[in-house]
Amino acid sequence: MNMRTILGVALAFGLVCSSAASSGKIVKTLPHFLDLQGRHTLHPSLFERDAYQAQLRINPENCSGIRFDVQWKARGIKTGSARLKLEVKGEKRMPRQLDVFERDLNVDGMFSRWTGVTIAGEDFAKIGAVQAWRVTLWDGDTLLAEQKSFLWQTAATPDSPAK
Repeated sequence: MNMRTILGVALAFGLVCSSAASSGKIVKTLPHFLDLQGRHTLHPSLFERDAYQAQLRINPENCSGIRFDVQWKARGIKTGSARLKLEVKGEKRMPRQLDVFERDLNVDGMFSRWTGVTIAGEDFAKIGAVQAWRVTLWDGDTLLAEQKSFLWQTAATPDSPAK
């Protein structure tokens, strides 16, 4: 093969890849309680983080909020149209009521990214303990990816009857 053929194939492959439809994936979602100073851990080790989270879970009076750290990746999305949506069902809300939090995303680059969505203050107080959650990745009005807690299906939603 000569150099022109190789360059032509590489150019054609690049055009095909760049014209593909948008795609996305939610890799991981980590809900973390926040203490009264807004921290989710006292030390950088994962073991210490998990131990501190266990302390906050059994002592809710020491919690000021909850932050959902979401690892996601997306390709082919136009700048300004990507957003992450967090839906939660809390213990203090009516059984069929959802609380929705959204965050606009910057999608440049080809690697995964982390985005935090924090529920604190008045929102945290009115929701109470989070019973179930769902995180979705959107390109405009198109759903690209979804990740949900185990209890999401069993909890009542606005379009399904309470169980």
